[in-house]
Amino acid sequence: MRQGRLADTRDMFAMHTMFRREYGNTPDLVRAARVGDLHRATVVADHIALLNHVLHGHHTAEDKYLWPLLLERVGAELAPIVLVMEEQHTRIHHGYVRLNMALAAWREDASARARAAVARALDELVPVLETHLSLEEERVVPLIERHLSREEYARAGKEGIAHNPPDAVPVIVGMLMYESDLETIDGVIAALPADLRLVIRDLSVAAYASYAQKLYGTAMPPRVLT
Repeated sequence: MRQGRLADTRDMFAMHTMFRREYGNTPDLVRAARVGDLHRATVVADHIALLNHVLHGHHTAEDKYLWPLLLERVGAELAPIVLVMEEQHTRIHHGYVRLNMALAAWREDASARARAAVARALDELVPVLETHLSLEEERVVPLIERHLSREEYARAGKEGIAHNPPDAVPVIVGMLMYESDLETIDGVIAALPADLRLVIRDLSVAAYASYAQKLYGTAMPPRVLT
């Protein structure tokens, strides 16, 4: 039974904004890479692989910590969309598995054929992901806010962060910060290990600015929020 303060889901929207921006920009990044440019192919491929890793951790944490509690507490209300969400998770999982395979080939030779395979995989994955994120925001997030405590919800965030390589955390937090307000980021930082909390904000701003400069040619890539 839920006890304590209600879940604060602002970090969920921040995560979704990050996915929309970064995944949404990737098809153009791939198609703009010159054939034979192994360095550029690696830079873009590594970025996409990082997004896939973060997305996998995000969904795994939801499946482990959020869905069981929601099904227990609001099964009847949630039932109509459970199958849809599970089907979308499966399609997304298969999509980034295919994408990771295409990325491996592109890293090898940076050929036009390999690049086209990566672009096709993204063209298939991104619309499915967008549909999933929108449905989750519309139908699932309100249930989380009504039926899960802040502590119960926070477990998923902590699990998602712990899933990532430590050296990637500053860039990932920087991606989240790029279009988020300070209070939302405070919640994200609270889920980090204590030794990171005092330094992560400044570290992440600098890390993402440098990362984006190499990836996009600017420290301020196109935003999805206006």
